Amino acid sequence: MQTVDKPASNPVDSPLTIAGRPFKSRLMTGTGKYRSLEEMRRSIEASGCEIVTVAVRRVQTQAPGHEGLAEAIDWNRIWMLPNTAGCQTAEEAVRVARLGREMAKLLGQEDNNFVKLEVIPDPKYLLPDPVGTLEAAEQLVKEGFAVLPYINADPLLAKRLEELGCVTVMPLGSPIGSGQGIKNEANIEIIIDNAQVPVVVDAGIGTPSEAAAAMEMGADALLINSAIALAKHPPLMARAMGLAAEAGRLAHLAGRIPVKTYALASSPLTGTVGSPTGSN
Repeated sequence: MQTVDKPASNPVDSPLTIAGRPFKSRLMTGTGKYRSLEEMRRSIEASGCEIVTVAVRRVQTQAPGHEGLAEAIDWNRIWMLPNTAGCQTAEEAVRVARLGREMAKLLGQEDNNFVKLEVIPDPKYLLPDPVGTLEAAEQLVKEGFAVLPYINADPLLAKRLEELGCVTVMPLGSPIGSGQGIKNEANIEIIIDNAQVPVVVDAGIGTPSEAAAAMEMGADALLINSAIALAKHPPLMARAMGLAAEAGRLAHLAGRIPVKTYALASSPLTGTVGSPTGSN
């Protein structure tokens, strides 16, 4: 049986590193909106991701779809990213982040201080509160958390959060679960250009082509949940998103050709039959 050799590892790239911890995959996924825990488990495996975000409040309250979630995932292989989804104020977010850290410890990740910070008072558009996010981030950094803040694509806010000590910034591409793709491209490009920490595009990506485009822009990683969980076949979409993240990263490192307003032949015009320098 003929085998196909896998591509050699890319010597140009380096692992995604967050708070000193390296990760091979540049795709993060979530646990919400799946039709079953088994579908979620298969999708996480198919994606190749190493970071999975978990809504602390939904696990704590055993919300529908989250019963048994902690036991469904192999936490020896997957790094938990507790998130503060459902928090409307900075105070709530800080409190839930502390619960998330304890939850990670109970599941065997004693040194896990990661938290995805979400402060969202708006129930319709689910846009993050920049003031509340800044306040909560400042407190959590003081308490030793590795803070990954979810924000609007605001370059000034992103820089301020980085200066506070956040370990990533996570600008939204478009509203959560909307599937609109990258609607804030210019601002995200500025954030990427200015950032000294990883930039993770979070929310709004609906297709693998949009995931690849975000990585081609220079994003360091993606967080994709709804586009996978709500697909007709989530494990297939998860695999597609994982490949798209990898392809987009490689394309960014490779560098695209310049855009021209005219054609440029890919085959040489010299040395051909009938050309001035060609031989008969």
